[in-house]
Amino acid sequence: MAVPLARRAMLAGLAAIPLAGAALATRPALARGAGALKTAAAQGNRFFGSAARIDQIDREPELRAAILRDCSYLTPETDLKWAALEPQRGELNLRPADDLANFALRNGLRLRGHTLLWHKSVPAWAADQLAVKPDWQLIERYFASVMPRFGDAIDQWDVINEPIETGHRMDGLRPDIFLQAFGPDYIARALRAARLFAPHGLLMINEFGLDYDIPIEQDRRYLLLRLLEKLKRSEVPLDGLGIQAHLDLTKGPFSEKVFEDFLRQVAALGLRIVVTELDVREADLSAPLARRDRAVADLTRRYLDVALAQPAVIGVSCWGLSDGNSWLRAGHSSGEPLNRGLPYDEAFATTPMYGAIRDAFLAAPPRI
Repeated sequence: MAVPLARRAMLAGLAAIPLAGAALATRPALARGAGALKTAAAQGNRFFGSAARIDQIDREPELRAAILRDCSYLTPETDLKWAALEPQRGELNLRPADDLANFALRNGLRLRGHTLLWHKSVPAWAADQLAVKPDWQLIERYFASVMPRFGDAIDQWDVINEPIETGHRMDGLRPDIFLQAFGPDYIARALRAARLFAPHGLLMINEFGLDYDIPIEQDRRYLLLRLLEKLKRSEVPLDGLGIQAHLDLTKGPFSEKVFEDFLRQVAALGLRIVVTELDVREADLSAPLARRDRAVADLTRRYLDVALAQPAVIGVSCWGLSDGNSWLRAGHSSGEPLNRGLPYDEAFATTPMYGAIRDAFLAAPPRI
C-alpha cells in the first residue's frame, strides 16, 4: 500500500501555486451582475461544487479557472472508484486521486468521496472472488486502503451508490454483486465499516431517479425511504442522502409538491441532503438556442428553489461545469449541436443555467 497522504506534505506545495492575479487572466467573462456560485451558496451556509478530473484540470486552463472561481467542493468523476483504484488486486492506482486531492488542498477546496461501493465499478478480480467466495474482509481492506489516506481532503463519502432498483425485490434492493455475496445487510455493514475509517465524515447513500412524478421514480422514492428508515431504526451510521439530480426534459412532469414532500420525509429522519450530480438533458437540440437555454434554466431554477427551501440541503454539485466535458455528449457526432445542460458551454461562456443556480442560492432562505 502507498504511504498515506500527509496534510503537511500537501500544503508544502502552496508556494508553487500561481498568484491569484495570474489565474484571473484566464477566467471566462461572466454576465453583468453575476457572482461566483460558491459565494452565492455560502451566503446561505451551503456549498457549490462540481465533478472533476485532474487530467482535464491540468490541460484546460479555462476549466481550472472556473473551478477556482465557482467551487468549494470537487467530486472525483472517475478516479476514486474501486475499479479505477485497484484494477489488479493489491496494485493501487492512487496517483490521479492523489493529484486531485493535492490540487484541492492547495486551493482550499474539499473533496466528496465518490464512491466506495457501486455495482458498475467493481474490479473484475474482486467480482470473480465475491461470486465464488464472499469475504467481507475484501471490502474492509479496500476501505482501509482508501479512506484514511484521503482524510485530510474528504469529509463526505458516498459509501453506497445506487442501491435501489425497482421491479426485482420487495425491498427494492438492486440484485448486484454485493447483495448476492452478502445479502441485504451489506449496506449496514458497509456504513459501519466506513465509520471506523472516517469517524468524523459525513457517510451517505447516493441515488438517482428521485426527481419526477412518474411511476418508476415514485416507486424508487418509496423504496429508498423504506431503506433509510430501516437503517436509522437500526442505528446504522448513516448521515445523509445524495440526490443525483440528472434532470431530463424528456422524462415527464416535475412536481414541486412531490419533490418537496420527499425532501421533507428524508429530513425528518435526521439526514442531511446534497444534490450531488446536477445536470440537464435537453429534449430538442434542434430548437432555437434561446428556447433551449430557457427550458434548461427554468427547470434548474424550479428544482433548486424546492431543494434549497429545505434546511437539510447543505449543498449542490454539478456533474461537471462545461458542456464540452459532460457525460451527456457521449455518442455526439461532429457537427451536431451539443447538449447545453451545465453552467458553462463548450467555450466556457456562462449559460443561463449558471444564472439560475446563482439566483436560486441567493433567493433561498439561509440555513441556520
